Amino acid sequence: MKVDGALGTSLARVPETVKMLEAAGFDGVISAETAHDPFFPLLLAAEHSSKVDLITSIAVAFARSPMNLAAMAHDLNAYSQGRFVLGLGSQIRPHIE
Repeated sequence: MKVDGALGTSLARVPETVKMLEAAGFDGVISAETAHDPFFPLLLAAEHSSKVDLITSIAVAFARSPMNLAAMAHDLNAYSQGRFVLGLGSQIRPHIE
């Protein structure tokens, strides 16, 4: 079984949070598209970790073009040496209309 931890919503705390979660033995860190873009915290997490998976809990698919989303995912996966996991969601109707 894998255990993942949340990065939270404070970008300033991402470096210390990912270091703490990695040291505690978590398998991955999660960033959800709630208050902020989910990709930027994972870029910071990639910079300050070496083992944990970097996961978008939900990245809203319809808010981005498929090409831009694919490029972001590819770049983050390459930068993190294969640790990125893309989780997509459709969101709710009022948010995508």
